[in-house]
Amino acid sequence: MQRLKITTQQWPIAGQFTISRSSLSEIEVVRVQISDGQHIGRGECRPYGRYKESAASVTAHIESIRAAIETGLTPELLQARLPAGAARNAVDCALWDLRAKISGQSVSELLGIAPPRARQTAYTLSLDSPEKMGQAALKAKDYPLLKIKIGAQNGLEASRAVLKARPDAQLIIDANEALAPSELEAFRAALSGKNVAMIEQPLPAKDFDKIDNNPSKLPIYCADESLHGIADLAPLWAAGYRAVNVKLDKCGGLTAALALMQAAKAQGFKIMAGCMVGTSLAMAPMMVLEQFADYIDLDGPLLLKKDIENGLLYEGAIIHPPKINLWG
Repeated sequence: MQRLKITTQQWPIAGQFTISRSSLSEIEVVRVQISDGQHIGRGECRPYGRYKESAASVTAHIESIRAAIETGLTPELLQARLPAGAARNAVDCALWDLRAKISGQSVSELLGIAPPRARQTAYTLSLDSPEKMGQAALKAKDYPLLKIKIGAQNGLEASRAVLKARPDAQLIIDANEALAPSELEAFRAALSGKNVAMIEQPLPAKDFDKIDNNPSKLPIYCADESLHGIADLAPLWAAGYRAVNVKLDKCGGLTAALALMQAAKAQGFKIMAGCMVGTSLAMAPMMVLEQFADYIDLDGPLLLKKDIENGLLYEGAIIHPPKINLWG
């Protein structure tokens, strides 16, 4: 018999985290603990309003399968019991953590994949005026890869300001669905030849196929809000996307993320291992899959005022794999 515990927690952000559609000073996470009486497995998710999630709705989803969890539900069987999303992510990660602790093996050993390595992570700059984003880029001098949040206003000017302030840094420009199809050709042309890795989710998810879809042009387009599962890959490739941002809270956990990353890699996509803002407990499972990612964007804890106990080790831009006292 296993015991399930669900808690909701608030974590303050260091300052303000702003993207095209929202601004936050605090995040709310749902934490799952599953215990066999001797070992405890943990998972964390961030309910996201963009996907019509709340702490209450995520908790209700998990409660709906409490009996199955407490009578020995496995990660494999979980996939059919909950839809993709934050609730399944928290449960899936807790089940894998518990399995690792009971077996005495790491999650990577259980999955039959190589152990994770230290990697360079992107660091995110919140949406602000071009001048302030340039200043923020200078302050983030320890990070060679910057993800910058832009909106419908001054997005190109902000990108240019950051490129001017940090000519040494490579950029991921994340519009979070804020741009219009009519803007894209000029936007892409202005950034061609610049140190820009990709333009992430330029259009609303429903308009994903309205990009200027010549994949030979640079920078490439990356899908975030338009990608949730394997079924999305073929339409995205046909539309001209050549990179995808895989997040545990979108696809529904480690089990689904592994399958999605393998399928995306086989199809030829560049892969970003991404995250919602969260503690190290939310980052750790994705770090186990770092070998499948071309880019790591797991800076969530760096954006908080404080992190969970025994959190991930960050040395400048380098993120280290989780220790067993955190996860996995």
